[in-house]
Amino acid sequence: MSNNDILQVKDLRTYYHTEAGAVKAVDGLTFGLSRGLKLGLVGESGCGKSTMALSFMRLIKPPGRIEAGQVLLDGVDLIRLSEEEMRKVRLNEISLIPQGAMNSLNPVMRVRNQIMDGIKDHDSGMTKEEMRARVRQVLESVELEPEVANMYPHELSGGMKQRVCVAIAISLRPKVVIADEPTSALDVVIQRQVMETIGRLQEQLGISMILIGHDMGLMAQFVERLAVMYAGKLAEIASVGDIFREPLHPYTQLLISSLPTLSVKGVFRSIPGITPSLLNPPSGCLFHPRCPKAMDMCSQQVPVLKEASPGRWVACHLYEG
Repeated sequence: MSNNDILQVKDLRTYYHTEAGAVKAVDGLTFGLSRGLKLGLVGESGCGKSTMALSFMRLIKPPGRIEAGQVLLDGVDLIRLSEEEMRKVRLNEISLIPQGAMNSLNPVMRVRNQIMDGIKDHDSGMTKEEMRARVRQVLESVELEPEVANMYPHELSGGMKQRVCVAIAISLRPKVVIADEPTSALDVVIQRQVMETIGRLQEQLGISMILIGHDMGLMAQFVERLAVMYAGKLAEIASVGDIFREPLHPYTQLLISSLPTLSVKGVFRSIPGITPSLLNPPSGCLFHPRCPKAMDMCSQQVPVLKEASPGRWVACHLYEG
C-alpha cells in the first residue's frame, strides 16, 4: 500500500456464522488499489472473491458479518460509517457491477427509471429533464441506443442487460468500481465487447477498478495488477506481466499451467485435490494439502503476505528469509 492508493484494505475479516461454527470467507485481507489502476482478483469458486466485494459495499447480510478490519476509501473507513452515511457513498463514490445482470435488474421497471433511481437518491437537485439527459448520456457511453431507456429488462439481450448494469454503476462517476465477473453469462464475442466498453470508460473517467473473475486470459488482456486469492486469503499480488512471466506462489503456478495452450493440444492440466472447507480449514498454509512443493513447516505455520521484491507480494514459506 502507498499514499497514492485510492482504496486501502487492512486486515479485513468477514465470516458467516452457522450452527457448526464460523465460515471464514474473507480472513485477513490486506492490499491497496492505486488511483486509476485496474486490479484483477482471481481464484477458484468459493475462495471469498464475491464476499470481499460485498464487504466493500457493506452489503453483507446475516448470517454474514464483517468481524474486523478497515476499508479506507480516500482515507474514509467505510466499515465505520453508519448505514445512512454508507448509502450516500454507494454509487456516488464506490459502485458494483453485479454478477449476473439478469438477477440484478428490476423486471417490472423500465431501464430509464432504474438508472434515475440512483441519481435521484444522491442528487435530488437535478431537474427531470437533466436526469433524462444524464440517462441518455450514460446509455450512449455504454454503446446503447437512447430507445433502450423505454424498455424493460426482458426485452434486452444478455449483453444489453450487462451494459445497463455498467451504465448504472458509472452514472454518478464514482472513484472506484468493482466488477464481479461482469461477463460470466455471456458468449465470448459479447464478453470481449463488454470488456472493451468497461475498459474505455475506466480510462475516460479515470476510475480505479477491481475486476473479479476466473478467466486468467481475460485478466492478462485487461488488468495491470493481479491478486490471487485462495480460501479467504491472498496468495500473491504483482503486476500482471510479472505473474505470467514468473509466478511465485505454487497455487499461482498451477493456475497458469492449467490454461490451455496452442502448443500442447488436447491436454488439460487441473489442480489436484479440492478447495478446503472454510468451516474447518487445514492447519498452517491452507494450500499445503494440494501443494507439490509443501514442506513440513507448511502444515504448522500460516505464511504471512510479504514483499518478495519491489511491487511483488507473496504468502509462501518458500520465500521467507
